[in-house]
Amino acid sequence: MLGFFELAMHSQLMFRQKFPLLLLLPLIASGIVASPIAAADRKPNVIIVLTDDQGTVDAACYGTKELATTSIDALARAGTRFTQFYAAAPVCSPSRAALLTGRYPVRAGVPGNTTSTKGQPGMPGEQVTLGEMFKSAGYATAHIGKWHLGYIPEHMPNAQGFDHSFGHMGGCIDNYSHFFYWNGPNRHDLHRNGEEIHADGKYFPDLMVDEASKFIGEHKEEPFFIYFAMNNPHYPYQGEAEWLEHYKGLESPRSLYAAFLSSLDERIGKLLAAVDANGLREDTIVIFQSDHGHSTEERAHFGGGSAGLYRGAKFSLFEGGIRVPAIISWPGHIEANAVRGQVAHACDWMPTLAELCDVPLPDRYLDGHSLLPVLRSPDAASPHQQLHWMLGTNAERTQWAVREGAWKLIGNANDTTDGRNISKIPGFFLANLDNDPSETTNIADQHPDVVARLQAHHQTVAASFLDGK
Repeated sequence: MLGFFELAMHSQLMFRQKFPLLLLLPLIASGIVASPIAAADRKPNVIIVLTDDQGTVDAACYGTKELATTSIDALARAGTRFTQFYAAAPVCSPSRAALLTGRYPVRAGVPGNTTSTKGQPGMPGEQVTLGEMFKSAGYATAHIGKWHLGYIPEHMPNAQGFDHSFGHMGGCIDNYSHFFYWNGPNRHDLHRNGEEIHADGKYFPDLMVDEASKFIGEHKEEPFFIYFAMNNPHYPYQGEAEWLEHYKGLESPRSLYAAFLSSLDERIGKLLAAVDANGLREDTIVIFQSDHGHSTEERAHFGGGSAGLYRGAKFSLFEGGIRVPAIISWPGHIEANAVRGQVAHACDWMPTLAELCDVPLPDRYLDGHSLLPVLRSPDAASPHQQLHWMLGTNAERTQWAVREGAWKLIGNANDTTDGRNISKIPGFFLANLDNDPSETTNIADQHPDVVARLQAHHQTVAASFLDGK
């Protein structure tokens, strides 16, 4: 009998052949059971699928009409989808550091992007990652895909809690040659457990699936944690030929981006088919998230992704840079085909997973909070009264933002909606997201009390970074 994700893959094939997506069998909804832990003795496995530069609305379950994302959509039907979920930063390295540590990027020691050059440091070794949390609890742990958190041995995955590591250490690679081409001398970047390996001509997303499938098969008798950090749809856009053909009716660069995104979606289906093949679907928590918004950089053809009605993109603290698709699934334990509108954040995954898996949290200050009450009830309050973002370490000069309820204040805002005409907005930009979700109008002058309150919160959080909290 086909597993659910094999059925999703079959639907993906039918989409290519222009058969109706309605042929995909529906999933019977299930609610959350009283206990987060399965009746079996083993703890649940965990897989985090992190995509790279995926736009806010770029999945059919998030509203796009022209993209084939049957595997992502199947995952949403099998779990709970968030509509106000935030990345911790609008760029790669700090966003990843926060997800892995449960701490805001500056507190995690990664205030901005780390370099893609071998021999360069990244996230400090004293930070405690999800890999270390799960390894301490007896899990087999694997990093597969993109790292971008340091390129010296003590900052690479094997020293940060991962028993097994496969992928590239820098920000991006060509998916066939596995070279980093985008500055300095071209350099090859494909590693397994810290050692350079070569697989010239093999499609990197396929290599990721093969590596993960092998790891799942080898560790199916024990709990495992896989951080599956994908390289797409980050530039270079290298979608497969059949998807390029499928999207030839779209304008470029949307067509290029779409082909790469659907190629990504297929690999998610294959990864989860491997979970099914080992009989582990009901024993496995799957989290899906983008690291931040889509890119409008020249290297990304000035766009291709979409934030829908939201302003901004990668490198911006407007909504399009930080509001991301996010889904969590655990059949029989987390409500299926559910939607949550509460404000949530990437730092929340660490405490949420610790509670779901009944493993100890690191003994340190976390900025994240467990989302279990929200997952149990659509009426639960968001665990956050305020959320804070800051790029860099200069609390006054760098871009920062605070959200409190519907209010959102940005300092030194950077608008990257149009990559050809990036604009910087000095001072404060205030919006009420209930009234103006597109952040079109700056109402800071009309609400000086709100500006003062949110600025004070920013200053308090920024000071806590300096205090080493």
